[in-house]
Amino acid sequence: MAVLKKLTDLLRSRADSERSGVPVYYIAFDILAIPGTDVRGLPLWERWELLGAALSDAEPPLQRVLATLDEGIAYLWFREMRAVGVEGIVAKALSSTYQAGETWAWRKIRHSDTRDGRIIGLFVPVERPQGLLVALSDGRTVKTSPRLTGMQARQVAESVRGLLGVQTEYPDHGRVTVVIEPVLVEVRETAGRHETVKFVRIRFEG
Repeated sequence: MAVLKKLTDLLRSRADSERSGVPVYYIAFDILAIPGTDVRGLPLWERWELLGAALSDAEPPLQRVLATLDEGIAYLWFREMRAVGVEGIVAKALSSTYQAGETWAWRKIRHSDTRDGRIIGLFVPVERPQGLLVALSDGRTVKTSPRLTGMQARQVAESVRGLLGVQTEYPDHGRVTVVIEPVLVEVRETAGRHETVKFVRIRFEG
């Protein structure tokens, strides 16, 4: 089948990767076209059947992504596969057509952990900071993302009032205004190709 031939062409460098000690797998999760036909407008369940047909003769390392309609199985995969580096699962509406970018019909459900840290710097303006430079307990220094909401920015600005020092340049992070005394925060780390550390709240002791 022409579709399968195109896909197997991607595997030509696999032997080189294996010789270097890096395992390579190709996981197909959707199909957008078959020869002569754009299928992006078809519902997901139809595209899923077409993808299965296209890969019917495929062998590892090329395979169709795991999928289930059973919520219990999905939760089991979500929980158990984290140990092998799977960042989460994606929930999709079976009736959804393919849409580039964000869509209500697809939801990524990623693993995340909350942990404590301390603010060591603010990204200007200090009266309404856009982000924080946070020292985590494992020794890492990270910038929070996404941008703080208005309410979060006001809360942070109030908490560091009178505790601000000079502006300085931090390698890999840019220019920040230093916080000269510890201000504890709770942040949430989210797994993914681009791991993020999101500000949750100021931690008040006592």
